[in-house]
Parts: sequence; C-alpha cells; structure tokens
Amino acid sequence: MSARRWPADVQELAIALAALLALTGLLAGLLHVSNSTTVALAFLLVVLVTAARGRLRTAVIASFAAMLLVNFFFLPPVRTFTIADPQNWIALFAFLAVSLVASNLSSAARARASEALARRDELARLFDLSRDVLLAGDARDAMRTIAGFVARRFSLDEVAICLPSGPEWITYATPPTAASIDPALLTAVYQDAERTLEFDARQRTYGGHRRVDTPRGPLVLVPLRLGTRAVGVLAAGSRPLEPGTIDAIGGLVAIALERTQFLEERKAAELSRRTADLKSALLASFAHDLRTPLTAIRVAAANLQAPGLGSAERDDQAGIVLTETRRLERLFQNILDMARLDAGSVNPAREWVAPGQIVEAAQAQAESLLAGRTVQVTVSDGLVDVDPRLTATALSHLLENAACYSPAGTPIEVSAAIVGEGLQIDVRDHGPGVAPADLPHLFDGFYRGSGSQAHATGTGLGLTIARRILAVENGRIWAANCADGGARFTIVVPAAARASLQAIES
Repeated sequence: MSARRWPADVQELAIALAALLALTGLLAGLLHVSNSTTVALAFLLVVLVTAARGRLRTAVIASFAAMLLVNFFFLPPVRTFTIADPQNWIALFAFLAVSLVASNLSSAARARASEALARRDELARLFDLSRDVLLAGDARDAMRTIAGFVARRFSLDEVAICLPSGPEWITYATPPTAASIDPALLTAVYQDAERTLEFDARQRTYGGHRRVDTPRGPLVLVPLRLGTRAVGVLAAGSRPLEPGTIDAIGGLVAIALERTQFLEERKAAELSRRTADLKSALLASFAHDLRTPLTAIRVAAANLQAPGLGSAERDDQAGIVLTETRRLERLFQNILDMARLDAGSVNPAREWVAPGQIVEAAQAQAESLLAGRTVQVTVSDGLVDVDPRLTATALSHLLENAACYSPAGTPIEVSAAIVGEGLQIDVRDHGPGVAPADLPHLFDGFYRGSGSQAHATGTGLGLTIARRILAVENGRIWAANCADGGARFTIVVPAAARASLQAIES
C-alpha cells in the first residue's frame, strides 16, 4: 500500500521543496530579510502547509530542508553551515522541534479525520446492507441475493455464504465461480465457533475469524452466529476490511438467514392455514349443498316405490330425480374444475370460432338452470382465435349465476362482440343487483353474497372457476350494477379477430 503512495508523496515533497526555495529567494534575494524570527515563522508556515497536505515523512523531510536553508542563508555567518552565536543554535533546534511536533500533530489529525471518514462510510454501508436485508424477498435463492448485496455495498470481488447441511456444505457465492472453498476449512471454522464465544474489545470482534490464502487471493472466514449459536460461515475477499466491520457484516448476514427462515416458516404456516380453511369451507359447502339434492332424490325414490302412483305423478318424481342428479353432477364438475385449475393442468387450445358458437355451447352447459328462462342473445359477425371450450365454460357459470340470482319471469341478456382487445361478452340480469359490500369478494372461492339465502343454493365456486379459467387465456372478468337495476358481468378474452367466410363472400 505504501508503494502505491510514493508517487503522491514525491509530488508533495517536490512542491514543498520548491516552496521553500522560492521563499528563500524572496526573503534573502529580494527583501533581504535578516530577522531570524520573521524567517523562522515564514518557513514554519510552509512546513505546516506541507504537513496538512502530505504525510508525516514528507513534512519531516521538509522540516530538515527548512532548517538547513535557514541555517545557510539567514544565520550568521551567512552561506555557511557554521553557526557563530550559540543562541542561534538554540533557535535553530527550536525551529526544528516545533516543525516536527507541528507536522506530527497535523499528520495525526489528518489520520484521525481519514479514519473517521472511513468509519462513517462503513457505517453507511452497513446501514444500506441492513436495508437490503429487510427488503430481500423470501425466494429460495435469497442467500445468493444477500451475498450479492454484501459484495456490491463493500466493493468485494468475492463473497460466499456457506451453510452446513449434514456433512456437506451449501455455498451461495457471488460470482458463482467463487464457491470452491475447502469444506474441511469451513468445518474447522464452524466447529471453533461452536466451542467458545469471546469478544475482543480492541478489534470489536468475536473470536473465530480466520484468514486463508487462495489462488484468487486472501479470504477472511467469519462465523455466522444467531446469539451464541453458529449457523454458518461467511467468506469475503479481495479488499481488506476492519475486523469489526467484517464481524458486523456477518451479524447482518446471520439476521438475513434467520429472517429468510422465518418467512419460509410463515409461508408454510399460512399455506397450512389456508388449506385448513379450504377444507373446512369445502366440507361445510358439501354438507349444505349435498343435503338438499340427496334429500329430494331419496324422497322422490321413495315416492316412486309407493303403490298406486299415477303415470303423471311418477313422471314428476322421475323429473325431480333427474334435476337433482344434474345438480350433483354440476357440483362435482365444479370441484373437478377447481382441482384441475389448482394443479395447473388446464392449457388453452385456441381455434377460430364465431362468438355465437361460444354462446350456444354455454347455454347447452347451463341448460338445467336456464329451463323456462328467456335468454336474449346478441352476437356480432366475425371469428375470434380463442379456446371455445374454456370460454364457453366460463360463460356458462355466468349464465347459471344470472339464473340463480334473478326472478324467474325476467330475461337474461347476453351480448358477444368483437372489440379491439379481442372477444367481449356481457351477461346482464334483471335481479336486485350486487350489494356494494359483495363486489370486492364476488370472485373469491366459496363466497356467497349477502342475498344468497333468498336464492338457489350453490357452493360459491362458479364465479371463482370462471375467473380462473379466463386467467388461463389471459382474460379478465368483472361485475357492475346497472343504473336501471340488475347486474352486468363482463368477460374480455384477448384474441386475434378476422371476418367470417360468409361476410367475405357477401
């Protein structure tokens, strides 16, 4: 490090010597100053400026040079290094002593200021690193991200976070090529950290640091501790850091490791809680929605066994059995659809179809609930490139929802049009509409609105399935209340469009 500073020191020394020579020429040649006090103060000023700008050795050399110049040019006999008056010897050595003391004090002050700036920079870097730790996500590769944060904040070429996994070590390094650290060495550092915990007040570090030489350069190995328990080893290299700083970095990395583990545990706990809630909601929904059709089927089957039952009455009972059976089929189909969507096994198969074909397929799927209802359909010409099966299934759930939550004598209006974004389908009913409090939750699983008790039963899965199906096609769905009453559900599926063959021929 000192070798790199010599060019700057030589430059400072050259400037100091030039200033001393110039001052000598000014005082001795031009001004002819003979007062030794004035000369000493002038030369002392140059020495102090040199000490303030350069390092101590530069100021010391400048002090001796100033002493020689004062002796040669200003103390009698002039232009010799001989001093006739003993008092001048005292003055000369006093000048040299003051110069050296002042240079030392100035150099010490500069060193303290430089150290304070370095500490300030390290504190700022540690603060930035702590903020990085708090902002880091809970991804599986979070430790490699933390290693990157450490390398970037402290300008390190190599950082590795090594975690024990049984007899092996898992290393998260940046760059990844820096991961080749001797496992035996990591194990030795880790075991030393588990034995004792000692604090060095002078170095501001806990024990266990180890410096090793590698083909890539020196590495410092620091134990990672949570409290008194060792959890891993941090390796950092390429730039010397104070022991206290590298120890603080290890503490922040250990906190990051603990935070990542806590986030993973919280995610697992949240997943378990949601799974338990889903199971509870599913069981409650089944208990409620299976009871009614099964009871109706059981009663109808018992009636069919009754003697003397007329043909018309027998047909009515058989119709009840068929209706309730279809309801059960629809219920289990919804559950199957949700399972497939959760498993990610639903993939779109796009093809060119007319909007009217999608509406007809959806009506066929919702036929049991649309029986006796008037469905007013308005479709536009043209073809769209969508998955007709998925889009029709999503639309069928909207038709069933409209049939369940609107009076039997009111029509259901369906319009399908090709817009700039793709295919847009609107389903409008003339029921009471959606309560404002229900709008944000309409598409949540097992959610049934505040007015659901006055209408047909359901699992609350229909709108959820519609939204999940449309998401497979990158589509959207939303609901709004109409100004003149009723609710309007809108589907938009991004798709390419073109004119139909009939439109081209005409």
